[in-house]
Amino acid sequence: MLALIAGTGDLPPALVARLTEPPLICAMRGFEPSLKPDITFRMEHLGSFLADLRARGVTQICMAGAVRRPQIDPAQIDAATMPLVPKVQAALTQGDDGALRIIIAIMEEHGFRVMAAHEIAPDLLPQPGVRTKLGPASDHTNDAFAGESCVVAMGLADTGQACVVLNGDVVVREDAQGTDAMLQKLCAPYDENSKSFDWATDLSTDLRKMVKSWLVDKPDTTIDATGGILFKAPKPKQDQRADLPLIGLRTVMMAAEAGLDGIVIEAGGVMVLDLPTVRKVLDAQGMFLWVRPRGGA
Repeated sequence: MLALIAGTGDLPPALVARLTEPPLICAMRGFEPSLKPDITFRMEHLGSFLADLRARGVTQICMAGAVRRPQIDPAQIDAATMPLVPKVQAALTQGDDGALRIIIAIMEEHGFRVMAAHEIAPDLLPQPGVRTKLGPASDHTNDAFAGESCVVAMGLADTGQACVVLNGDVVVREDAQGTDAMLQKLCAPYDENSKSFDWATDLSTDLRKMVKSWLVDKPDTTIDATGGILFKAPKPKQDQRADLPLIGLRTVMMAAEAGLDGIVIEAGGVMVLDLPTVRKVLDAQGMFLWVRPRGGA
């Protein structure tokens, strides 16, 4: 039996839709997904939670969706979790990849097999190559090399998985707030009367409403990255069973609003939600999606 520890975002529902048997939906308190959880747990009760999963017949665990580091209340730590406290404390002092490695190790020590999201949904990893009508130009190829170098350096420091590059220079780097927050720095404040999203009339009314809701909170000043690329890749030697990079429609919309020419993702290392719609939006904007093998080519 599979337990899906679901965070926020669209990935958990996408995985459930692909499963032939419904998983046990679990959620950490404070990070409830759009799915209805069967179990909600606290990190202070991790030991009891894992014991409960075993009692329910769970043998496999998949972690998917966004979850930020919880605040730990020492007074809430239960007896079953007390032996895990040193490891949990160590996890909370690590970067994201280091923390997830420790949590995965705890789960494995309790007898669970930890599955990657793309094991459940391999179609979320697009095939290498240009997936849109337009492809990158030569300057975009150079930008991709610069982006790869930047993400490698960020990954070694366990600080991020994405950056925006223009003319060979890294304009902005992802931090703990994520890719969409990084792209917000490049987007002008949303104007109710703006025509910048007239292209979206080819899409649904609901989609236009979503775009508006995504773009209401913008900084007063922005960074101009017009003509640049978004580059996204996993961290070097990242444990891909959790926190594998992901792009979806929201990321694509924000990249379009930022004036980027395209998106470059590492082949086999970045998932794409709803690729057909993503391609439609990028084609409508004259942008490209390049699924690039590590090192180029």
